[in-house]
Amino acid sequence: MTKTFLSLALSCIVCNVSAQQNRIDTIGPFAPDLAAFGSYNVGVQTIEAVAGDRVDILNTSRGGDTAYYDRKLTLEIWYPADLQGQEPGTQYQAITRNPEITATLHGRAVRNARPQYQGGPYPLLIISHGYPGNRFLMSHTGENLASKGYVVVSIDHLESTYDNQQSFASTLYNRPLDQRFVLNTLASISAEEDQVLRGMIDAERTGLIGYSMGGYGLLNNLGAGYSEESIDGFLAPPNRLLEEHATSNPEYRNNLDLRIKAGFAIGPWGMNAGFWQSEDLAGIVLPTFYLAGDQDSVAGYENGAHAIFNGATNSDRYLLTLLGAGHNAGAPMPVPNELDNSENVEAAGHYRDANWDNVEMNNIMDHFVTAWFDIHLKSMDRQSSLGLVPSGYEDRLTLEHLSPGQ
Repeated sequence: MTKTFLSLALSCIVCNVSAQQNRIDTIGPFAPDLAAFGSYNVGVQTIEAVAGDRVDILNTSRGGDTAYYDRKLTLEIWYPADLQGQEPGTQYQAITRNPEITATLHGRAVRNARPQYQGGPYPLLIISHGYPGNRFLMSHTGENLASKGYVVVSIDHLESTYDNQQSFASTLYNRPLDQRFVLNTLASISAEEDQVLRGMIDAERTGLIGYSMGGYGLLNNLGAGYSEESIDGFLAPPNRLLEEHATSNPEYRNNLDLRIKAGFAIGPWGMNAGFWQSEDLAGIVLPTFYLAGDQDSVAGYENGAHAIFNGATNSDRYLLTLLGAGHNAGAPMPVPNELDNSENVEAAGHYRDANWDNVEMNNIMDHFVTAWFDIHLKSMDRQSSLGLVPSGYEDRLTLEHLSPGQ
């Protein structure tokens, strides 16, 4: 048996076991060094937060008055925990891409565990899913980074989840706002006397992780205002409401949150649909890591992530490309076994990639997410891990780096 065949065989065994158990915390035999879990135990909480007086895109008609509503977001929060003798492990009840099916996922966090106050406050990371998706799609990253000394919050974006997928215009308008609202919410929780997570969060050190439409919102919050052409595009919300997030709006940059220090964008959508021009991308000044598949037919590659990477000329940036991967590169957890059958082929495809195993992709992503935010939120020396393609993946990954001015 050749070394290559042995590697593939071991990888398949790991991935099959993971799929059967619906585990989100699997570290494969060829995972890069920083994919491994850290030294902290992990707790998890679920909360609901309400953004009041938000524009109601679904009930605002073109040429009519703007409607408003209270926008409820469900949040999953992972954090360093003091288990006090409790055994690690929990189950997550996750609605799937077929919303009639709920999957039972298994991880190592403990529900409502006592926070590990010693060592805090910890940097904040906000995870924003695609359209549609939910807060569990990148739960592998949530648990992993909490074990390394971060508080991680993943958002269920209303009107953009598997069980509440509504007009795309709502997602276009709300993504940047949801991300900033959640930042404010977690900062408030950490500051309130009667909150369990009091003093746990250093919101001044915040990073954003966004997949697909999450990446679309992330880039806007890093300084890439939307183009003038996109405001009245056929996808856009009515009555030029998207102008709030546009480069042409003189108040746009005043609305950005200076506590956000860096971003990690996975297959960010929007460039291929005309939401940014070169002058818009030049507004990004914060360090950004891009991860994409070169066969991405949803967000594009040469006219998508690669074009954004080249156009963000005022930022320090990296682009990791998974060769042969499509739009599902890196982010989605392994397909739940409840969907792994002939009746749910289309729904299962929402998680899968044709040429890559999910555990491998998740491990690679979590390695680079760790290195990126350890550098930019903790001032750690991770350059040796950040700047190199992991051993064994030299023919499957490419890594590019450009500095401001390039």
